[in-house]
Amino acid sequence: MRVITINLNGIRAAARKGFFAWMSRQKADLICLQELRVKEEQMTAQMKAPGRYQGYFHLAERPGYSGVGIYVQREPDRVVQGLGWPDIDAEGRFLQVDYGNLSVVSLYLPSGSSSEERQQIKFGFMDRFLPWLKAKAKEDREYLICGDWNIAHRNIDLKNWRGNQKNSGFLPEERAWMDQVFGEAGWWDTHRRLQPEATGEAYTWWSNRGQAWANNTGWRIDYQVATPGIGALARQASVYKRKRFSDHAPLILDYDHDLSGGNGKPPRP
Repeated sequence: MRVITINLNGIRAAARKGFFAWMSRQKADLICLQELRVKEEQMTAQMKAPGRYQGYFHLAERPGYSGVGIYVQREPDRVVQGLGWPDIDAEGRFLQVDYGNLSVVSLYLPSGSSSEERQQIKFGFMDRFLPWLKAKAKEDREYLICGDWNIAHRNIDLKNWRGNQKNSGFLPEERAWMDQVFGEAGWWDTHRRLQPEATGEAYTWWSNRGQAWANNTGWRIDYQVATPGIGALARQASVYKRKRFSDHAPLILDYDHDLSGGNGKPPRP
């Protein structure tokens, strides 16, 4: 099972940059998208169902803002739009598809970089999401949460960590929260488990300011976060950087799991 996650920073802009041609060659089973920045009536037929894929979406009420999606080759057993939190769901930040005992989520965690008000909204989301994560980790099913978490977890996850310790995305409170996600909550950072020492090659986002891309002054803020059963089946991880479709790069992971088996269950550890 190949899973790709990418923040497109606008699906229309990514389409113009060749995203769909690239995507069609990847042989992925699921492609999780964030920051679509589109209304449903603005989506083309290709955006809704590119090639052999069918798209499912949870779009924001505000035009040109946020929105998540998942492209699938097999029809899921169930689709869940939103978390049931009206303020967050209005921003289109959570979409889940179920296949048997496996749930795959496209998540776009709020950013706090634009204002202190948005940072407080981000903290509020984190406060509610951690209990959700703890509860799901105890269920008798597997979860794979793919997306832009807008937090770099450790110093190794961004180039200029010393200069960013007071900036949103690398605040001590945010990193401590990620410690809990990957600690007591019981979730796995699949990319980091496969590549524990990777630095620059693991970055997934670069600021549009200055020469961040040219100098690889990046951040690793896009994740595939898993419960241990499916996480243990991760075999290979890579970040695609040859072509750019967005200010983020696609994170690609392969799992030793076959979705075509229908209700086959990944083993519990």
